[in-house]
Amino acid sequence: MSRVVPGPPPQALSTMLTSLWLLLSCAVPGLGFYISVSCPSGKQCHRALLSDNDVLLHCNSSGAQWYYFFLQDMTGWSNNFHTVRNAEIMPDGSLLIRSPPPYQTGLYECRDKDSVLVAQYSIDFQDVSNLHITHRGLGQKPLENETLSLDGKHVVFTHWEPWQDCNRCGQPGERKRLGYCYIEERLEEPLPCGLYLGDLKVWYPRLQPEMQVEACHIECKESTVAYVTFDNFKLSENSESAWLTCPLGSIYRPIIWEVNNRPLTWQGQLSGQDVSTFLDPSNGGRRLQVFQPAVYKCFVQQELMARFNPWPNPEMPGTPGTEAAGPREAEEAGRGKADSILKGLQLMLLAVAVLGLLGVLLRLLRLSQGKRGKQVLLVK
Repeated sequence: MSRVVPGPPPQALSTMLTSLWLLLSCAVPGLGFYISVSCPSGKQCHRALLSDNDVLLHCNSSGAQWYYFFLQDMTGWSNNFHTVRNAEIMPDGSLLIRSPPPYQTGLYECRDKDSVLVAQYSIDFQDVSNLHITHRGLGQKPLENETLSLDGKHVVFTHWEPWQDCNRCGQPGERKRLGYCYIEERLEEPLPCGLYLGDLKVWYPRLQPEMQVEACHIECKESTVAYVTFDNFKLSENSESAWLTCPLGSIYRPIIWEVNNRPLTWQGQLSGQDVSTFLDPSNGGRRLQVFQPAVYKCFVQQELMARFNPWPNPEMPGTPGTEAAGPREAEEAGRGKADSILKGLQLMLLAVAVLGLLGVLLRLLRLSQGKRGKQVLLVK
């Protein structure tokens, strides 16, 4: 009777696998954006954020272990992230949570490999679908403070974040700031509403986050954009619309869209003047719903990020995107072509490197199998 006992992989093979994984992980960088939250070691940090928008909870500990406690279900502490499919522990130990729903409001702890507490967060993911939006240019006012009666008197108010940068330079633009629902009890430190209420089921219309917008105008600075995305779109036959997504856009960053070089504003949408497009408030306008074929561009922090052209329609001569390009469009097209060539060269170099690594890997595997076959083959 013969049997083969598997032995440990050789060190060179393990190193090669690690190198291959690092190369592949860096080959296609993500185009999403997440807000990074950090907390001093040994201190518990309370923070309100918006649901459905990615967040990174910082923890400087390689091999970190994360534990969570959701306040709404009160099931206790857990580190079973197989059931939390939108969370991922990063190589540096930080926790990335993609599109967190409101029910993931709770406590998050990061411990090192020796179970020593490194970071502790109390996060309230406030429901972005209840976002209250106002524009100063339209005379709209934010929510007022109100009193919430539980076992005593509690003041519900909005804690405002600083104003974001203007979303446009050299011309009139807009800027926004986010506000979060907080509850203050006499002689107690105010807390985000979800953290204060915990598992208490209370329906109160004032318990909602806010976004306020106003006009702005700033001078332009030197451009530092690394690349621009060029893409085509086609309106859906069912909805007669299409959704466009701005790379690297986020509700936590200034964004602006243009249609045929005309800016789309929150003031135009909130006043009902712009009806051919829809800026999605839940992500700060990162996604745009369009109902007409045109050339759409998006800018993040005043930098061009993407241009979307409609698919050419042979039955509609003169469709936007098929006309002769002006100097600005020609410059962008040239940048797009150069970017495509650069990406092609990068992919070619990547393919050569991966094939080389695979060749060495296969050779090491054959050598490893041959050695193990000689060393651990037992015959009885």
